[in-house]
Amino acid sequence: MRHGPAVRRRKLGEELRSLRHASGLTSRDAARLLGWHQSKVSRIETGVSGVQPRDVTRLLDAYGTEDPKLREVLEALAGSAGGGGAGWWHAYRGLIPPQYRDFISLESQARTARTLETSVVPGLLQTADYARAVTRATLDGLPVGQLDSLVEVRLARQGVLRSDPPLRLSVVVDEAVLRREVGGRRVMREQLRHLARGAQLPHVCFQLLPFSVGGYVGLTGPFVIFSFPNTSDLDVVVLDHLTSSLYLERKEDLEAYSSAFRTLQAHALSPEHSLDLIAAIGRDDR
Repeated sequence: MRHGPAVRRRKLGEELRSLRHASGLTSRDAARLLGWHQSKVSRIETGVSGVQPRDVTRLLDAYGTEDPKLREVLEALAGSAGGGGAGWWHAYRGLIPPQYRDFISLESQARTARTLETSVVPGLLQTADYARAVTRATLDGLPVGQLDSLVEVRLARQGVLRSDPPLRLSVVVDEAVLRREVGGRRVMREQLRHLARGAQLPHVCFQLLPFSVGGYVGLTGPFVIFSFPNTSDLDVVVLDHLTSSLYLERKEDLEAYSSAFRTLQAHALSPEHSLDLIAAIGRDDR
């Protein structure tokens, strides 16, 4: 299982070690120049511990790295690898698994998110009751207190849509998602109304894939593509499974999933017609 920030810590460490070797410095030399213990340099280079962007800047200065593009990428990589300080989700670290914390960390730092959902309403557009019903169904037997806390986490995540600037969210959802009565009719009616409101936000593009499309690329599973400010080098695809998440960062993977998402958008209803279908499904459910 590959965790987002953990993968990025290792990637950052490898780059810094390569730059140190190119500068002719040993890890002991680098530590002495910065007034650190040698073990700190080793932990950073092996990805064992996170590193603050300001410390990456100091290392790059010590190694004589002047390329502005490379410096920008490595400093941004430090922030997305868990070196930018503890986020609100760390208060729930005893409740939510590392892969979920990693996902939230990436989501909170992203500039845009493109997502395909084939089974549930996207988490950023869920109501509390719908989120509770989904969580209860997927984690059967969960104590009520833990269930409530997980719903709190889901709702707290939605803050990225209210931040300044907000996350730009593009969503393609299978029609089946809106016809599946998760939590019962009352819950679904409110979820449909909430979804219609969210779909009209200026930074949200919501499109439905109607049944009439038939088979489509991505039918076998949902995915999310996160893109980050300033550089595409940090973009990542996240594939969610029942017990783990897979993070894809290779250029070929990113291009394949980006192409797939463009195809999905082309086959989906327009945002305006998607709103019409949401309203029609809501009327059918009365």
